[in-house]
Amino acid sequence: MQVPDTADPFGTAALRDGLVAAWRSSPTRLREDIATEADLVRAGYRDRVLTELAQNAADAASRAGIAGTLRVWQIGTCLHIANTGAPLDETGVQALTALRASSKTGGVGRFGVGFTAVLAISDEVEVRSRTGAIRFSAAQTRDVLAEHGLIVPDGSVPTLRLVWPSATEPVAGSDTEVVLDVRSGIDAETLLDDFRREAIDLLLELPALQTIVIDDDEFVRTERILESGLRELRIGEHCWWEHRGAAARWLVPVVDGVVRPVHDDVLRAPTRSDEELSLPALVVADVPMQPDRRRMLPGAPVDHLAQGYADFVAALPGDQRLHLVPTPGFARSEVDGRIREALFEELRRTRWLPAAGEGDDLAPDRAAALTGLDDDLAEALDEVVPGLISPALCSPRHAAALAAVDVHRIGLARVADLLAGHSREPGWWNRLYEALTPFVVDAVTAEELAALPVPLSDGRTVTGPRTTVMHDLGSLALPWVRLVHPDAAHPLLTRLGAGTVTAEDLLGDPALAAAIDDVHHDPDEETAENLAAVVLTLVARVPVGAVPRELGALLLTDADGELAPADELLLPDAPLAEVLVEDSPFGTIDAVLVEKYGAEPLRAIGVGWGFTVLRAELPTGPDHDLPDEDTWWQTVDTDPETLVAVRDLDLVDETRWGRALALLAAEPGTAATLTDRDGYTAWWLRNYAVLGDQPLGHLRYVDDADFEGLLDPCTHPDAGAFRACLAGTRIEDPDLAEILLDRLADPGRRPGPAAVVAVHTALAQCYAAGTIDLDGVILPAGVRSLAGTVVDAADALVADLPWFAAVIPADRLVAVGHAHAAALAELLDIAAASTVVSGEPAGHGRSTTWGREPEAVLAAVTAGLPLPTRPLVMHESLTVRCTGAIIGDREVPWWVDASGAVHCTRSGLPGAIAGLSRSS
Repeated sequence: MQVPDTADPFGTAALRDGLVAAWRSSPTRLREDIATEADLVRAGYRDRVLTELAQNAADAASRAGIAGTLRVWQIGTCLHIANTGAPLDETGVQALTALRASSKTGGVGRFGVGFTAVLAISDEVEVRSRTGAIRFSAAQTRDVLAEHGLIVPDGSVPTLRLVWPSATEPVAGSDTEVVLDVRSGIDAETLLDDFRREAIDLLLELPALQTIVIDDDEFVRTERILESGLRELRIGEHCWWEHRGAAARWLVPVVDGVVRPVHDDVLRAPTRSDEELSLPALVVADVPMQPDRRRMLPGAPVDHLAQGYADFVAALPGDQRLHLVPTPGFARSEVDGRIREALFEELRRTRWLPAAGEGDDLAPDRAAALTGLDDDLAEALDEVVPGLISPALCSPRHAAALAAVDVHRIGLARVADLLAGHSREPGWWNRLYEALTPFVVDAVTAEELAALPVPLSDGRTVTGPRTTVMHDLGSLALPWVRLVHPDAAHPLLTRLGAGTVTAEDLLGDPALAAAIDDVHHDPDEETAENLAAVVLTLVARVPVGAVPRELGALLLTDADGELAPADELLLPDAPLAEVLVEDSPFGTIDAVLVEKYGAEPLRAIGVGWGFTVLRAELPTGPDHDLPDEDTWWQTVDTDPETLVAVRDLDLVDETRWGRALALLAAEPGTAATLTDRDGYTAWWLRNYAVLGDQPLGHLRYVDDADFEGLLDPCTHPDAGAFRACLAGTRIEDPDLAEILLDRLADPGRRPGPAAVVAVHTALAQCYAAGTIDLDGVILPAGVRSLAGTVVDAADALVADLPWFAAVIPADRLVAVGHAHAAALAELLDIAAASTVVSGEPAGHGRSTTWGREPEAVLAAVTAGLPLPTRPLVMHESLTVRCTGAIIGDREVPWWVDASGAVHCTRSGLPGAIAGLSRSS
């Protein structure tokens, strides 16, 4: 057996000799060793000095079976790093000098190159141990290379390849001490500050280390086992809960007993790597890493790390468990994505979600979450909703985490569905309604509970609060009402649509309309009388405007003892009876009912006195049983917000319209409908009501001058009330257009020039709008001239250009505005002057411009019109020589010749400027 040299216990001389010999025989190997060491320093281990030395210390403590201690301090330019545990041995020395070789059979790291990190800060390194000491020196290595003629061009040397013995012992209390002579330019104090920041992470990552001391700052990890089975770790004021799974350790920070997820960390294998993670807990695991321990080996498995993670989550307090569900989002790295998926899979299939009651934990795929669930509602739903999780986890802030593990989220609508078919005593329902109340915050949530069961006072349970009402109505019999059991009654039901027993609500209940309809299908006098008694009693308690028009179908007894709908009956002595046709469908109500209930409730449900006004909100079409409603609807451009119309106008006797109009004007409700010219009532009266022998629409209001002399004035004393029902300034009726055409050709009529022009304008507009179809109109032979005479259409002319009006005799001129001339000429089948008359100025004038003529400028300014741009020729007097339909010379104030030049007298300038502005 060879006895170790006490001066060189690790045989460093032999190691040096062998390596130098290898370099001498292969200089390429020297360069490779230099490059490899430099690469590891520059990239792999550039910032891992304390980490790598701590890992060695942890391995030493683990081999010795003790709680390791690591101390770091500075003396001069040297950093001292001492640890307790197994001392340095010959195999360890060989590993330190051999790149990519390691003496480790367990512990941290597998490649033996981590010690290279010390070269990031030092070229002179000494390792002192109880079993001996060694030293690495860049300077001595350089000397050896020079001695053997091994010169490297750039002066680099493989510092950790040649090792020398040292006689210095480690500091007292330690088993191994590493001394680093810090390279010039590196601040040792900064290094110590960095080490302090790393100390806590290292104590978490390396369980074999219990204490790290940086100068005078001591970091100690203490541990205790909690009742939950988790391990509590404390380092100073910091606390973590740890779970040790089959392949990984999981830790989460804890503050005041509440976990604080991290979400932004790296894989610790076991010390920090460069594999970014987005997990809520720290993960420390032994996984295959690349030599520099910064990245995992490609394809290395990580799924197994998730084994037992659900046990970690389940060991937490129930209200904190969702904190350890990874936040949905993009993974920070490939490794992160694979671990996340493994965690989700582990969490989805394992029981760890606390149940709402006292039951066992639930697996997410068998669990249900109701957002906002509280303890009261959870207690009420305990036996109704299976798999309901604890209210503490049902906050909206947990929704994303629950969705990530596929917990089924239910809403109030699902709760209502699950309650269907359950039989409970009314008080239980009342407690349920109380627990549901905080959830009903808007119309959407109220709609979700539309199918909520409601117990009735008759023992039944019905679906939906909207079909029920609450509170007793005394002696009133309400055959159409579903009354909520008094022990179950709760304000929530009102918010969900349960009716209150106000008379107005009951009268608008669709169930009442259905009850009325049932009586119609199976008329029974007693049933009808009982229903009528309830309805009329309720009607007396509400405003007239609040009574639904559908109550007009209520069957009442008429004067002959027969049942008839209320809206087909009239009160005794009703003035409406005086104006209706003899065979109208209206009967007279039994006087006994009038005496018993009074006229007002009867009128409110439709029993007639005067005309009835129909009011419909947001109508969409002709479905209101109004006469000729579909025809009127075709005249409406957009649906009205509210349809207000008088009913039964078609039942008025044609000979009694004078009295009927007086009735309409006398009642405020009906009078209001007469003022809307485009509304149904005014439209119908204008087209179908008759005074004397003329429709209202063919009469004018006495003060309307537009059609004076052509339409007769309405002399009815209430004409002002139904003025909108008379002819207006527009012609909307083809019959009215034909009448006006005939009356224009009637020599017996004496309309003034203004009225003639107004009618011509209205007729042209009507024709242009397509109201008049020439195929359906027989045109009279004559037309009305500006002079007021009736002229043969073949001789009449329309001045389609304004200057032609001055050459057309007034008794041949059919006057209308320039914009409507073409349409009027086509309608009346008469010639446009510009097509049959030609004219040229007879004399010569003075060529000028509009801007040079003071009278022209003044006329334009006065009229607010721009000056024309056409050429201007001024004349003292202007004569135009006409040919065609008009022959001869005509003296005119202005004219436009064939070239477009304007010829004008001074007096004609204002007319020319005005006429040209309209014809341009």
